[in-house]
Amino acid sequence: MKDLRKEYALLTLEESEAGMDPFALFQSWFEDARTAEEDANAMSLATVDGRGQPDARIVLLKDVRPEGFVFFTNYESKKGMDLQANPRAGLCFFWRSRERQVRIQGITTRVSDEEAEEYFHSRPLESRYGALASRQSEPVDSRAILEQRMNEIKERYGEEPPRPPEWGGYILNPERIEFWQGRPGRLHDRLLYERAAEGWRRVRLCP
Repeated sequence: MKDLRKEYALLTLEESEAGMDPFALFQSWFEDARTAEEDANAMSLATVDGRGQPDARIVLLKDVRPEGFVFFTNYESKKGMDLQANPRAGLCFFWRSRERQVRIQGITTRVSDEEAEEYFHSRPLESRYGALASRQSEPVDSRAILEQRMNEIKERYGEEPPRPPEWGGYILNPERIEFWQGRPGRLHDRLLYERAAEGWRRVRLCP
């Protein structure tokens, strides 16, 4: 593993092109990544539970708006319980094809029930069945039990399964957004945006 390395030399990140709005820069990078990445909206979500134990997993970004970055999950899942204990969280995007990362830190709040309801009913039917059948993060004795629950849900609700009350979404309101562009010799470009009294403050960080 010590010999596994890659030289980054594809793109650059200059202040003159980055601008002072991190949301505009994120949208530009995201649209660029969509042309080359199959799951450009996949992001690592890092949380910390009530004991101070960090955890991370991949979730999918579903919206970006002036208030922040939106994802959906089960409120009673491990990540949901972590966010209930500590609403601070981090996101990380890695777009290998563009040699780029975006790291985001901030505070999460739940989306409204109305928004959760609207998004839930836009999901594929099988995913809606699955949200009802799975008690996310709880132990289950076998795969067969999950499949049995799924069949029972299908039979009970037909084409209109309701949103479980514990299923919804979060919006992460960012306090810090860092853009990382791989460069030769590990002399990477790093631009950090931090919220200021008015707008954002931008600084370049050493790699």
